[in-house]
Amino acid sequence: MEFTAQQIAEALEGSVDGNTEEKVSNVSPIEQGQAGTLSFLSNPKYTDYIYSTNASIVIVNEDFKPDKPINTTLVRVKDAYQAFASLLSMYEQAKPIPVGIDEMSKIHTGAKIGKDVFIDTFAVIGRNAKIGDKVQIHAQTYIGDNVTIGDGSIIYPGVKIYHDCHLGKQVTIHANAVIGADGFGFAPKKGENFQKIPQVGNVIIEDHVEIGANTCIDRATMGSTIIKEGVKLDNLIQIAHNVVIGEHTVMASQTGISGSTKVGKDCMFGGQAGSAGHITIGDNVKVGAQAGIGGNIKSNEIVLGSPAINYSVERRAMIAYRNLPEMWRKINKLEKLLDE
Repeated sequence: MEFTAQQIAEALEGSVDGNTEEKVSNVSPIEQGQAGTLSFLSNPKYTDYIYSTNASIVIVNEDFKPDKPINTTLVRVKDAYQAFASLLSMYEQAKPIPVGIDEMSKIHTGAKIGKDVFIDTFAVIGRNAKIGDKVQIHAQTYIGDNVTIGDGSIIYPGVKIYHDCHLGKQVTIHANAVIGADGFGFAPKKGENFQKIPQVGNVIIEDHVEIGANTCIDRATMGSTIIKEGVKLDNLIQIAHNVVIGEHTVMASQTGISGSTKVGKDCMFGGQAGSAGHITIGDNVKVGAQAGIGGNIKSNEIVLGSPAINYSVERRAMIAYRNLPEMWRKINKLEKLLDE
């Protein structure tokens, strides 16, 4: 499918700087741009590539001013990154949506299946499960008893959703994620093995949530582990029992949230960040990569380090840490002078 620069500009409410009839049929990174492809420039670090890229069309911010001649056609928009993401979404939505139930899937007679559903090979649907309209359930997926999946959700291959969990509309769960496994609950017994505490709650995932591959979200001991509307979780994330993640919070890969922690809305977690259990993290908190959160954090804070502290304090501490070897040598020298 081909698109002209003019068609792209109209779709993005932008303007064309160059050949309005230039055509593209694929996309490419600007540093690896090829003829016939569309790319974008939003990060200033990649500006030099726009003078050498072979991409036929590049989406740029409307205030972009080149320092040298450019051989490609530009589409100017308010926000190049957002515009490119919107264009990819439109392209993705234009793809045909699979429909139909494979004869090698296993659906319990008590399950309720909506309209225009896709259920692929070796998928298993448990008793009393409710599958909404236009849901996609891909190969080798397990949907447990009493699970509810809302309209338009996509469950990719190998996902396991344990019994009694509830998913809202337009939820996307990527390959091999596990939803609703037991929380890590064991009671110590003197001189004996730990006694397992039954996990009798469930997991509730609200609308428009996306969960990455191999991510695990544990069921609550009692009540619910809740992932609220619009949350985006990367691959390889652990969400423990009774955790609540607020609306539109995003977490990068290998983040771990311990049991009964409450995370506010619009938060951002860098990779490998972690939290202790039974704490509260406010709204609009930004957590740096590899940060270790040991206590409550107020709203609108930015924290770094382990233990995590305010980013301005941590930055000063990191500067001091880098100077420790030189400081140590100076202290040793001063001690020797004092002894003399």
